[in-house]
Amino acid sequence: MVYDGIILGLIIGFFRGGLKHGLVQFSNIRLKAGWIFPFLLVFQFFMYYIQERSSTIAAASGYIFTAVYAVGLIFLWLNRHNKGFWMIMTGVFLNFLVMFVNGGRMPVSLEAASVLDPIYLQMLQSGDVVTKHFLLNSSTILPFLGDIIPLSSPYPRTQAISIGDVVMNVGIFLYILQVMVPVKPKLKSQSIGDS
Repeated sequence: MVYDGIILGLIIGFFRGGLKHGLVQFSNIRLKAGWIFPFLLVFQFFMYYIQERSSTIAAASGYIFTAVYAVGLIFLWLNRHNKGFWMIMTGVFLNFLVMFVNGGRMPVSLEAASVLDPIYLQMLQSGDVVTKHFLLNSSTILPFLGDIIPLSSPYPRTQAISIGDVVMNVGIFLYILQVMVPVKPKLKSQSIGDS
């Protein structure tokens, strides 16, 4: 879901700020400890790959994913002065919180999961395959913060998202937009008689 805010921000940023200005501004982005974000994305993909091949990693994956979110929150805190970062941090914290209290996994409601690929739904229902998610049930803590919002056609990507995802993506969108769209100087009003 994090990609949605980035893609939408880029599209509208290029439209409003122009291709050349948008590219220049986007290339000038400087964030404190900026290497953390791409590292965490790559690390999560690596985790998806390795946890299916190692029972030890699979057993600890919930704690590892929780740690990934904690490191992400540190990165966001370091850059909190940027527009939209408080919203991003709030969204990430909501996702971190619900995962932390549920053993490091994100709960997914059956209703939201019904829009997903039937194979993935079967995996959630069986609970046999270790993933970052699990099917929400009566013992789930803070279920309203889980992936309870289904997205399907006409939305371009079918997925189940959380309230935290929504808040996070609004923040990402606002940040990218303010980076790419030039700020127009405010015209000072002149009083009568001023030359």
